[in-house]
Amino acid sequence: MTDALVEMRHVTKRYGPVVAVEDISLSIRRGEFLVLLGPSGSGKTTILSILGGFTAPTEGGVFIDGRDVTGLPPARRPTVTVFQDYALFPHMTVEQNVAFGLEMRGVGREARRKLVAQALATVGLDGYGARRIHELSGGQRQRVALARAIVVEPAVLLLDEPLGALDLKIRQQMQDELVRLQKTLHATFVHVTHDQEEAMSIADNVVLVNKGRIEDYGPPERVYLQPATLFAATFMGDSNILAGRVAAASGGDLRIETGIGALTCAGRADAGASVHVSVRPEKLRLGLATGETGAVALGTGRVTELVFQGTHCRCRIRMDGGGTELLARVPLEVEIAVGDATGLHARAADLILLRD
Repeated sequence: MTDALVEMRHVTKRYGPVVAVEDISLSIRRGEFLVLLGPSGSGKTTILSILGGFTAPTEGGVFIDGRDVTGLPPARRPTVTVFQDYALFPHMTVEQNVAFGLEMRGVGREARRKLVAQALATVGLDGYGARRIHELSGGQRQRVALARAIVVEPAVLLLDEPLGALDLKIRQQMQDELVRLQKTLHATFVHVTHDQEEAMSIADNVVLVNKGRIEDYGPPERVYLQPATLFAATFMGDSNILAGRVAAASGGDLRIETGIGALTCAGRADAGASVHVSVRPEKLRLGLATGETGAVALGTGRVTELVFQGTHCRCRIRMDGGGTELLARVPLEVEIAVGDATGLHARAADLILLRD
């Protein structure tokens, strides 16, 4: 049996002349927590809608557990979708909302009662069955929507920005709850969000979507620390992007001329090619690279901005020569002030060559 539970094969969706999704091929493992991440209008919700059967692809197919479900409506697919507004029935109690899908499937009353009780216990809502929806907080309503989804034991749970309406503290709590729930159920979750921090907190793998295409795919730490493309580097958190030209290429190493001088970076490109190099702010180190194995000197500059951010200081440094500004995250124990001169260096492994 293949480990892939869900497959999208060369899926394209057009709305007249507009291409919302272009030639997407994607494989989702059993028990995986996959996050579709991207800006508004990138196509991520369209992908989720195609998986759930709410939108038909113009080309390509969707397969779940080896079965072609491309032409099946939502009710006949082994998927359940949790929407951002939760789509709960306000005239029903919590118990009635959770039982609704079971009743539609012809499950008997006593069996429904037991299954609903188990689902509410799983999401931490024991004793809430008799309450009305208007009596619940936003976080509790989100849990009811999750209970209604998991009670029918779908093969795939699809979540369309379900945390978007919650405030920051509740959203962070619910991120932890989603991960706990997914691991407890050993279920396959596909979650849509535009929030990079949320994606990195919950995902086994991130699919970064831009203009209807997949820009990057992989574990969140890899996508963040070693982005594949220029878009991935700029969308996934802060990054210093240096434009340059390849002066020489040898043995998998490139010598690149940039606005702060010549840098050596691992990668492959032709001599003379225009490229970009990314280095994350937390990977920059103050001081000269004297005696450190694998360190690359980036030059010297002067601090123009220093902002306290709790766990670190956000530091802007204008480099000598061309005036390029770099952003660094400086540990609180480092003593530095606006106007100070400093050297900068980084590990060679933290200089990432990007595809445009």
